[in-house]
Amino acid sequence: MAERRSLSDVILGPVDFLGARALAVLDHIGSLVFLLADAATWVVRGVRPRKRVRIGYAAIVSQVVRVGARSLFIISLVSSCIGLILALQLSPPLDNYGQKELVANIIGVAVLRELGPLIAAVVMTGFAGAAIAAEIGTMVVGEEIEALEAHALSPVRFLVVPRVIATLISMTALAVVADAVAIASALLTSMLALGIPASTFITNMLDQVAGVDFRTGVGKGAVFGLLIGIIACGNGLKVTGGAAGVGKATTSTVVESVVAIIIADMVFTAIFYALKWV
Repeated sequence: MAERRSLSDVILGPVDFLGARALAVLDHIGSLVFLLADAATWVVRGVRPRKRVRIGYAAIVSQVVRVGARSLFIISLVSSCIGLILALQLSPPLDNYGQKELVANIIGVAVLRELGPLIAAVVMTGFAGAAIAAEIGTMVVGEEIEALEAHALSPVRFLVVPRVIATLISMTALAVVADAVAIASALLTSMLALGIPASTFITNMLDQVAGVDFRTGVGKGAVFGLLIGIIACGNGLKVTGGAAGVGKATTSTVVESVVAIIIADMVFTAIFYALKWV
């Protein structure tokens, strides 16, 4: 006969599992925080005058082109679709109240504050974050990281710092691009499909939005880029188990980055609401 499990085993088993998972998550978050602090230290060393340590500006530009410029088309495509969808979806309920022209007011705030940086960050996570994790993970598998350390060269300085700075710069710029493309798409849709004159659309949007809407959205984009870069690099450096480990790190990077972006967006929204910036 199978041995019967005691009540303590039934209760403590799930508790132990959840506790182990929670500790693993906290350990992973802690390692990312330490990696970010290490990268920030190298940045400070590189920008201080009369120091032999310098930031690899050529490497940063190369990564900006790789993760930023190459993401431009797909982010523009997705943003244009978002603008079209918003205009068409918002028009019927507003038209029921005779306020169809106010579609510009809602789209302006929604895109500048939330959807522009958020959509750009999610797309960039799948396009660039996964690529960074796979690239660094392949270096780990190929023992290139160990070769750097054997020559007393910091992998954080030569691999992490350029990629994190590049994702931060790229996301900041791409958030602005996403805003502009989504609003332009909504404007064209309003003119061609909804019969709203361009002058009315632009006037209503400018009456509704303020500089704080644009600034908060761009600030979110910069933080999202920082999160994508540090999570991708952290997962790449932790790769074990060969090619399977690289695939696991890539998947984890996409999932963790999207979750981190959504949580950061929620925190920002709560802070801005408390500060009356909404």
